[in-house]
Amino acid sequence: MILDYRHSASEWEACHRPTWAEISLDAIAENTGRLRALAEPADLMAVVKADAYGHGAVEVSRACVKAGASWLGVAAVEEAVELRRAGITAPILILSQSTPAQAETLAAYDLTAAVFEPETARALAAQGRRRGRPIRAHLKVDTGMGRIGVTPDEAGVEMALRLAALEGLELEGVYTHYATSDEADRTFSDHQTALFDRFLGLAARAGLSFGWRHAANSAAVMQFPETRYNLIRVGISLYGLYPSADVAMRVPLLPAMTWKTRLVHVKTVPAGTPVSYGREFVAGRPTRVGTVPVGYADGYRRCMSSGGRVLVRQAYCPVLGRVNMDHFMIGLDDAPGAGVGDEVVLMGCQPGPGASVGTMPCVPAEELARTCGTINYEIVSTVGRRVPRVFLRDGRPVILRSVLGTVSLGGDHA
Repeated sequence: MILDYRHSASEWEACHRPTWAEISLDAIAENTGRLRALAEPADLMAVVKADAYGHGAVEVSRACVKAGASWLGVAAVEEAVELRRAGITAPILILSQSTPAQAETLAAYDLTAAVFEPETARALAAQGRRRGRPIRAHLKVDTGMGRIGVTPDEAGVEMALRLAALEGLELEGVYTHYATSDEADRTFSDHQTALFDRFLGLAARAGLSFGWRHAANSAAVMQFPETRYNLIRVGISLYGLYPSADVAMRVPLLPAMTWKTRLVHVKTVPAGTPVSYGREFVAGRPTRVGTVPVGYADGYRRCMSSGGRVLVRQAYCPVLGRVNMDHFMIGLDDAPGAGVGDEVVLMGCQPGPGASVGTMPCVPAEELARTCGTINYEIVSTVGRRVPRVFLRDGRPVILRSVLGTVSLGGDHA
């Protein structure tokens, strides 16, 4: 699409480079609905940590709640505070550890904490007593991640009893997290499930009951129906991406992010001309070279040097030489006629005349991940804050967000 900012603040184009990430709120909503339908009757927690995996936490959270998410999950207290300050009232679970110093903030913003040790739990309980309303918490059980949580045995139940006895703290939920649910071999995931179920049984016999029980992440939701309990936690799949190739296409999903830019310079260089730092690429013949105003400071990673590819005029064009902090260069020999101002797709699809969803050229996040030896989670989560987010409804911009602020173009926002 050609972005038109004439209905926004007039200085938008004057103050921004020609690069942006388009976020389809329709795709977010559709993915939320499909995952919720798959897991019914379980409720759905939309995991929006890390700025919704780079997609925009506030806007994505609103879209998910509107599409049926009953919970939001974040990793840090400040992420939850951002959502509350934006007017989002849905229950929010801090999935990672909080500190005693954060207890007052958790209470003030009506946030739900993860608990597994007494120091933070006592601080939370004190805030609950002070305010005359208990602080809600979910008990984290470590069944195999080795990260945080009580042990899934009698000692863990004893700790849970100590925490549940604290006046001012309401232990309303219990959860664990899978280490290998995105793998074809389910042996260890089954082991973790068995440990969690055993813990729930021990807790019940000790007189503990939990309103919310959750374990399934995106991969487990798709692969292991028995792990859905009464709440699922989905992150990467909300954004139309699959946890791994082993669980790809278990549920049809719509990628939500397309990262675009424009050519800012085009020239033809003679054979023997080096391009970029280190002279790693030297033209073997006269070559059309385009300059792209994006670099590793924006999240287009240096590992894409001489190995990545982008789309220009529906043609795949290679990255030439090293990716710089703020620029990189591409070969344009397969995109005849391309010139300054032409759209460049760094991640996502580029429709053209006669192209259908199944035939249009795409550079998916998974391709960038393979080139860099990483995972799609990291690719989208590290698209930098210098890259404006353009939120779309029905294919049209409704919200523009950058380091300079947020511009609403009307409508129902997210």
